[in-house]
Amino acid sequence: MAIKKQFLKSKPVCKVTFTVPAAEAKKVVVVGSFNEWNEDAAPLKKLKNGSFKGTVDLETGKSYEFKYLIDGAYLNEEEADGFAWSDYANAENSVLSL
Repeated sequence: MAIKKQFLKSKPVCKVTFTVPAAEAKKVVVVGSFNEWNEDAAPLKKLKNGSFKGTVDLETGKSYEFKYLIDGAYLNEEEADGFAWSDYANAENSVLSL
């Protein structure tokens, strides 16, 4: 899995690209505090190489908690900027710091 950050010079926005290798998966979504954990807000597109990829524009100067939802199972990003405990989920969430 991978995260790529592209900070824009013209406005306080960072284009964050999520890439998830999941050749066997049917659906991969990024859910998090930036989209109110909405399972329909940020689906990733399956590429020919079997990975899923998508980009989200996020405001800089903030931190966001998120997870991947792969065919209904939640998974953290190994290369996240950090991890935060969530009492609601009773698990850790990945943290993205911009």
